[in-house]
Amino acid sequence: MHTATRPLTPRTLRAVAASYRGATPSPSTGRVDLSDLFADPYEDPLDAEHRLALAERRLYEADDRRAVFLTVYGAVTARVRRDLRGDRFADPEWVGRYLTAFANRYRLALAAYERGERERVPRAWQLAFDAALAGETLVAQDALLGINAHVVHDLALALADAGIDPRPARRRDHDAVNAVLAELVDVEQDLLATRYAPGLADLDAAGGRLDEQAAFLTLAEGRDWAWHCAVALADGGPLARRTVRWLLDRVADGAGRLVLAPSRAAGVRERLAALERA
Repeated sequence: MHTATRPLTPRTLRAVAASYRGATPSPSTGRVDLSDLFADPYEDPLDAEHRLALAERRLYEADDRRAVFLTVYGAVTARVRRDLRGDRFADPEWVGRYLTAFANRYRLALAAYERGERERVPRAWQLAFDAALAGETLVAQDALLGINAHVVHDLALALADAGIDPRPARRRDHDAVNAVLAELVDVEQDLLATRYAPGLADLDAAGGRLDEQAAFLTLAEGRDWAWHCAVALADGGPLARRTVRWLLDRVADGAGRLVLAPSRAAGVRERLAALERA
């Protein structure tokens, strides 16, 4: 069974047309106006892929470092969506719902942040967005802060949104996404080096395959954490669900602060930034 992809909706087509007018500052914040891309829920993986790509383009053209995470996330979304047409997944229709629910979690966080509703923005996303706008982080940190917030915090909630039953089949498809992510590590590093930090290519070459393996193992562990939290959300009562949501928020926040640590050490950030630019 294959997931059908619908043609672009009028709303998305209007967003595409608007993007070609350039990055428009928001009157209220002075930042890039993304309201037309994030106000309404994504309808399906194709809609998510297109609107994420448009947001990445606007942010990149405006030198808004929130584009860094979207460069990585956009590549993942596009690749998983294309794989829905093959035989990688046992239930591509469910993976499509899961992909859409996951993208909508990011959309909700960014939309609330843009509206100034910080109480509705998960702590890890507050860290990521604040750091990117401050412009004092490394490119690698901007990418990792977004990945941490989206995987460690959002993924369990997206799995719960999409539904995880029947669990053996859903778990196999969840794990099958890991294979896609492993294949994309080099692609993502190349994208970041090309668009933001040329020195990352030299650092990658010096590290051999060690950095790719470490990145994938860390991501796989985060995805395993997300699955177990989704099970607890599905099986637990109201108190258990509140506890899991609290844990997701606090663990992702703590991990994000660890990612930020090198930027706060005297001289360390400058040396690492020079390496990224080399």
